[in-house]
Amino acid sequence: MERKQFVKWIALASLLPATFFAACSEDKSKTKVSAAAPKQTYTCPMHPQIVQDKPGTCPICAMDLVPFDKNNKDASLTLGESQMALANITTMVVGNAAMNNTKQLNGRLATNPDQTVYVSSRVAGRVETLYVKETGIKVQKGQPLYRIYSEQLAALQQEFLLANAQLKQFPEDARFREIERAARQKLKLFDQSDAQLQQLLQANKVSPYVTYAATATGIVAELNITEGQYVTEGGSVMKLEGYGALWVEADVYASELPYVRVGQKVTVIVSGWEQQPQQMTVQFINPALQSGTQLMQVRGTIANPNQQWQPGLQAIVQLPIKSSSDALTLPVDAVIRDGKGTHVWLQTERGKFEPRMVKLGMENANLVEINSGLAAGDTVVVTGAYLLYSEYILKKGADPMAGHKH
Repeated sequence: MERKQFVKWIALASLLPATFFAACSEDKSKTKVSAAAPKQTYTCPMHPQIVQDKPGTCPICAMDLVPFDKNNKDASLTLGESQMALANITTMVVGNAAMNNTKQLNGRLATNPDQTVYVSSRVAGRVETLYVKETGIKVQKGQPLYRIYSEQLAALQQEFLLANAQLKQFPEDARFREIERAARQKLKLFDQSDAQLQQLLQANKVSPYVTYAATATGIVAELNITEGQYVTEGGSVMKLEGYGALWVEADVYASELPYVRVGQKVTVIVSGWEQQPQQMTVQFINPALQSGTQLMQVRGTIANPNQQWQPGLQAIVQLPIKSSSDALTLPVDAVIRDGKGTHVWLQTERGKFEPRMVKLGMENANLVEINSGLAAGDTVVVTGAYLLYSEYILKKGADPMAGHKH
């Protein structure tokens, strides 16, 4: 009995090393398999820079992290027919076409100097009566403005009366005729009309007072004299501004100057009168930047026959722009914009899509011009592009444009 028990223990002892080595080998193989298995990683759908090796929430937006395969370097996405239908993905073939656009320039109405009249004193003297005593008053052409006392004018009137009397005594004398003509001309240079000269001859009496009338219709913008004030010959009396036509001055950046040219037709919309757009021709482009800015100025004239607009009102100048006839254009919604730049999604084959970085040109409410990144004939996703962008982030855990330079 003891012998049998001894033999059993010997057999058991001989089996233990083999079992131990077999277990070690199995553990090693499991370790190798475990080491070879990729570790699951998780990212935030909105912030792909957040990567963790376990589930959780995003520290930025608190969204639940989703699993993704960080080892998948394929830049394309493959979708089934049902996925494409659910995402409403439609495509178009890019072609060449001209695109019209309108650029809006900030502008303002300003006084037209061509309709500004400066009234100055023709003679030196004292202002006896001022008929217009404040600015903002509208005056008509021929309306009396001021009455002045001038001894110099009285002396010229006396000279004219003497010359006229001499001519009457000797009507055939050419010398007296020239003296009378010279005296008459001196009074005309002091803005004396033929009617006033005729009245002077009829009265045959010198008057040192003379009334000056407005030479044009306008609004009194400046008033530089008061009653009782002495003025010199040529001294400024007042400034009259006409608002029958106004300047429109618009600001334009130097980079936008290629779109503007003298003689170009533009549309002007005055603030508050949006239903009354005005057509204007660009008459002048200032060659120098405005002081302290990066802006240049373009100018034109619009009619204001009803005096409904005043200088200083804000206006929008709509500048028409046309791209080249061979420009590539896409719907605005086809372009994805993010911090890395702008890109679109190309369909390389049915159900397979990949991102492509592009550079944009001019843009309007519906279309955008593609300057580089695409070629005519490329098939581009026009609806559902943003869903492809989101799907890429969910599956890849990275921005599709990460690593691209623009």
